[in-house]
Amino acid sequence: MRPAVALLMLSLAPLTLAGEAAGTIKISRGDAHIVRGGQQLPATPGQHVEVSDSILTGSDGTVGITLNDDTRLTAGPDSTLELRRFVFDSTTHQGSLDASVQRGSLSVISGKIAKASPEAVSFSSPSVTLGVRGTRFIIKAGQEEN
Repeated sequence: MRPAVALLMLSLAPLTLAGEAAGTIKISRGDAHIVRGGQQLPATPGQHVEVSDSILTGSDGTVGITLNDDTRLTAGPDSTLELRRFVFDSTTHQGSLDASVQRGSLSVISGKIAKASPEAVSFSSPSVTLGVRGTRFIIKAGQEEN
């Protein structure tokens, strides 16, 4: 393959960048919002989630999101989830995912990026950063002590 053709194919590869849809809200119950560009939007099923969005849920809120690589995220009540980076090539399944749970809980079922390159996926909380080596896990952050 000629280098010019390879460069053209690489530049046309579908990637997800800031401001583009990284995924879709599949379910939303109770008090749930997306914070995008300083504006708070209701989190409704079918709505796109973008890189740099924050997902906020209230005491009765739950949001289920499917990212474009089939990663499934479920934010429980009183949660704050920040999608800091998401890049995905749907042809090669290469990319990267970086998300943060500032408070509350997040259930994760990893998708195609984690299967292709697990080192490219990370989740963090205020006290820890997790690399993904499995397929399902739950993060709890900022829980009140009894």
